[in-house]
Amino acid sequence: MRTEQLEYIAAVTRLGSLRRAAEELRLSQPALSETVRNLERELGVDLLERKRTGATMSAAGQELMPRIAEVLEAVDRLRAAAGEQYRISRMVRVGTVNAATVPLLIPVLRDFRATHPVTQVEVVGAQQTEIQRALAEGGFDLGLVNHLDGDDVPVGFETTELLRGRPVVCVRPDSPLAGRAEVTPDELLSVPLIAMRTGYVMHRYVHRLLAGRAPTFSYSTDGAEMGKLMVAEGLGATVLPDFSVVGDPLERAGTLVCRPLAGDTTRVLLMLQRRRAASVPQAARDLHAAFVRRAADLADLADLAGAATPPHRP
Repeated sequence: MRTEQLEYIAAVTRLGSLRRAAEELRLSQPALSETVRNLERELGVDLLERKRTGATMSAAGQELMPRIAEVLEAVDRLRAAAGEQYRISRMVRVGTVNAATVPLLIPVLRDFRATHPVTQVEVVGAQQTEIQRALAEGGFDLGLVNHLDGDDVPVGFETTELLRGRPVVCVRPDSPLAGRAEVTPDELLSVPLIAMRTGYVMHRYVHRLLAGRAPTFSYSTDGAEMGKLMVAEGLGATVLPDFSVVGDPLERAGTLVCRPLAGDTTRVLLMLQRRRAASVPQAARDLHAAFVRRAADLADLADLAGAATPPHRP
């Protein structure tokens, strides 16, 4: 039994004759009639009453039509679901607060492209609240967001911890703060500060760190990437998670350096979030798995580096 056989008999029922159904389906009447006969033989019942004046639905056909309609509706739902799955699988959208772009995001995209050459990945920089709203509404498939250790995780999302780091002060090598082993909040207040805008976790962290005190001069920007560029151009210092700075091209080139904050034990977590849903496109699942694998590799590398570094002796 083929789906088109059921579609043909449904057309005959709706239009009331083989001739009109054949015209709508753009088939010859003999071809349509033969298709219906094959279906009748398979079902073991006569669906049509054939007379010299034309063919009409038989009593058995009329009795079976509700079941045939149910099958066709199920096929339509399947086609619609498959079409949506295909559409989404060809585009995965990731919202990010621009954290760990170089060590995590870029390698993941490179590896994902190697195994999914026809799937487009759209990366959108946004604030955490915007990312979570888009995840809830289906606008993003995945979201990379920062949390401070102890923050509540919002309900409605599957949340996976990828990286765990500490806040650091990011400055140019010629900054007075670059000569410090650690930077105190008072020292941070002495230089122009490039702060993240309201809505970013690091904005909340710096506000808490400085206890409401204002720096000598400050800028406000969106995301770590712009903050690092502004530091590299000599506009001031910024505070970022260390996983947003270490390994960055600007840091590797010696254009900027990072220093820990004195006495601070805060931990910043990079979390991967997605909306809880009964059905998740395969491409989105694969990209999620790629993020988790890369994060595990980075954690292993950090452990090896720690084991290879001799303890500091005063």
